[in-house]
Amino acid sequence: MTIDFKQDILAPVATDFAAMDKFINEGITSKVALVMAVSKHVVEAGGKRMRPIMCLLAAKACGATDLQMDPYRKLAAIIEMLHTATLVHDDVVDESGLRRGRPTANATWNNQTAVLVGDFLISRAFDLLVDLDNMILLKDFSTGTCEIAEGEVLQLQAQHQPETTEQTYLDIIHGKTSRLFELATEGAAIIAGKPEYREPLRLFAGHFGNAFQIIDDILDYTSDAETLGKNIGDDLMEGKPTLPLISALANTQGEEHEIIRKSIATGGTSDLDRVIEIVQTSGALDYCSRRATEETQAAIQALNHLPESEYRQALYNLAQLALHRIQ
Repeated sequence: MTIDFKQDILAPVATDFAAMDKFINEGITSKVALVMAVSKHVVEAGGKRMRPIMCLLAAKACGATDLQMDPYRKLAAIIEMLHTATLVHDDVVDESGLRRGRPTANATWNNQTAVLVGDFLISRAFDLLVDLDNMILLKDFSTGTCEIAEGEVLQLQAQHQPETTEQTYLDIIHGKTSRLFELATEGAAIIAGKPEYREPLRLFAGHFGNAFQIIDDILDYTSDAETLGKNIGDDLMEGKPTLPLISALANTQGEEHEIIRKSIATGGTSDLDRVIEIVQTSGALDYCSRRATEETQAAIQALNHLPESEYRQALYNLAQLALHRIQ
């Protein structure tokens, strides 16, 4: 079965998704024109907005009715603003010029502006979060955003470190990718007053996020800049030890092993073609695909604890669709 994003994932929450935009636009409103211009630029460069969609689907999977959706729409907007803030800061840290094929905020304005507007978006997200008047939710998000920042620092620490283990890699991606997915789904269960669905939704989102990031890292070696929206070898350039490289190190000896080691240790793309070739022939990508499949299966497994509904099915479809990017 071919999964269509609009039909099989977005459709059940399409009206809520549209209504969420109102909250995002409110959220990026500022007395300072530059803050608004930069916020608008980065929010509009958004991708599929999977995190807010996941939040809205989780809300309805927890039994929220159409008339009760307002707080969840606000929560989805908060999630998207936090996500945007982390992207703006990432682009500064990575010195990226492009994001999804568009010039980044730091490239359009400068680093100082981008960092400060990222700060504004995080602060504004918490401003809106307080309006939801739920202490458990606030605590979850406060802890969660700390862990997201820690994941980013962990990634920075692992840069140029060929000794990085798969476990460290998983710790990094849990922080920088999976944690926000978890906040999106758990947050919905908290507002719904369904603590029994918190854990299954957290597990779903966490494993989904892991699979999603592993797939992203695979695509860095198999895709082209057009599809990816960033340049091939970007991670390599920065000496980031992603799973394909960690796995290639484990699978090679001699000269090939040394080339991969050196490329992590020094960064740069002088050996890019050779590294791509080694990653592709060493079985590293097969291993990564297998891991992504396992994570997706674990995500789907967790969903079985929720009652059957079109919304649960849409979450299932989302996990399948993410995996299909490499199949």
